Amino acid sequence: MTEYAPPPAPARTETLDPRYDSLEQWPAATLLSALLDSQLDAAASVRAALPALETALAEALPRLERGGRLFYVGAGTSGRLGLQDGVELIPTYNWPRTRLVLMLAGGDAALFSPVEGAEDDEAEAIRTLLAHAPTPDDVVIGIAASGGTPYTCAAIGRARAAGSLTIGMACSPDSRLLAEAQCPVLTYTGAEVIAGSTRMKAGTAQKITLNLLSTGLMVRLGHTWRGQMVDMRLSNAKLVRRAHRMLQHLTDCTQPQAEMALQRAEGSIKLAALLLQGQNMGLQPAQARTLLALCNGRLGLAFERLSQTAPMLA
Repeated sequence: MTEYAPPPAPARTETLDPRYDSLEQWPAATLLSALLDSQLDAAASVRAALPALETALAEALPRLERGGRLFYVGAGTSGRLGLQDGVELIPTYNWPRTRLVLMLAGGDAALFSPVEGAEDDEAEAIRTLLAHAPTPDDVVIGIAASGGTPYTCAAIGRARAAGSLTIGMACSPDSRLLAEAQCPVLTYTGAEVIAGSTRMKAGTAQKITLNLLSTGLMVRLGHTWRGQMVDMRLSNAKLVRRAHRMLQHLTDCTQPQAEMALQRAEGSIKLAALLLQGQNMGLQPAQARTLLALCNGRLGLAFERLSQTAPMLA
C-alpha cells in the first residue's frame, strides 16, 4: 500500500490574503486604491534586494566585459518580462543580438497564449540551454515569481554546472530557484490581491528588479555617458532628433554641426561626439574609432584622452 504524501505547501505568491475576501463588493475607488497600494508595496520590496543585486552586478560585469552573453530564462509572465528586458537592450544600448539568448518555456507560441505543460518541461529547458553551449563567461538570469518553476530551475541548475554565472529572481523565500542560483535575488511580495495573479505585485517587483540589474550593467559597460544613451540605435526620426540634442548638450555644438557629425559618424553618437570634440585637431572618423576602441567604448575616457594630447592615431 502506497503511503499518502501530502501535497507541497503553496509558494508564498499563491497564498490567500483575507483582507481581499469581499473585494468584488467594494466600490471602484476602494478597489483601485487597494490595487495601487499593492503595487507600491511591490516596488518597496525591491529595496531589500539591493545588496543581492549589487553582488549580481559585480559578478556579471567581468564576464560580460570578456564578451559573455546574457541569457534570460522564464515561463509565463516572468518569462515575458525577461524577454522584454533583454530585447530592449538592443535598441537602447546597442547590445549585440548575438550576445543575447532568450528562453521562454513553450517558445514563441507562449508569447501570446499559454502552452500546456511548457513550464513543467525540465528536459526541454536543458535541451534548449545546451543548444546554446553556455560558457563560464555567460550570465544566465532565471525569473520565476514562485521560485519553483521547473523549466526555469532546471535551466539555471544546468547553466551553473556549465560554469556560467546564474542569477535567480524570485518572490518566494526558500524556493528552488534561489537555492539553484549562484546569485539569488529575493523580492518578497507575499500574497496577491487576486490570489495567485503574479502578473500584479510579483510582476511589478520582477520588472523593477530586471530594470535595475540590466541598466546597471549597461552603465558599467560604458553604454551611457553623463546619463544619456550614447549607444542607442537611430531607428526612427524621433531618435535622430534626440541624438542631435544629445550631441549639442555633450559638446556645445550647433544643430547643423550635430547633423553633419552624425552623418560622418554613420549614425554613431559616440563617434560623432568625438569628431565634434576633436574637430580643431582635425580628428578623422578612423582615428575616432581607434580611440574609442582603445578606451573599450567608454566615451568619457575617450574625451579625457583627447583632451590630454592631440591624437596620433593611424
